[in-house]
Amino acid sequence: MNRARQAPRLRAARDAQQQVWIAFGGEADQLWLRPLRRGFRHCFAALRDEAGWTVVEPLTGRLLVARLAVPMEFDLPGFYARAGLAVLGPFAPGPVRARTLPTLLPFTCVGLCRAVLGAGAPFALTPWGLFRRLVKILKNDRKNVLTTGSA
Repeated sequence: MNRARQAPRLRAARDAQQQVWIAFGGEADQLWLRPLRRGFRHCFAALRDEAGWTVVEPLTGRLLVARLAVPMEFDLPGFYARAGLAVLGPFAPGPVRARTLPTLLPFTCVGLCRAVLGAGAPFALTPWGLFRRLVKILKNDRKNVLTTGSA
């Protein structure tokens, strides 16, 4: 299968019923996070649909899923960016990936964000790795949008 064809795309995200933004940031509040790149020690997903915003954030020891009491038009990605987080999106969630065996990777913030993005999510082990791969997808998609419209 061609992974590039499955990747979350901007054009699809603009028309999707659900849109996903991934936010990156964090300080080393846990000792084991200190080796990770500063500013990219944690990531979480914000989803927008016709009813509003939902945040899915894995915290140490629990999973936070919160439906925010803000209107759908609220600029949540802008709010996070003004708070100092790096925010990428929108992405359209991909289809569910069928597996014959369960994944052997531990449950992390990166794994959760990849699961929210769906089958086309790029492989990454750290928030910085996921950020770099998603930036590459966004750059390629913007380039495709610019070149396909001028033909």
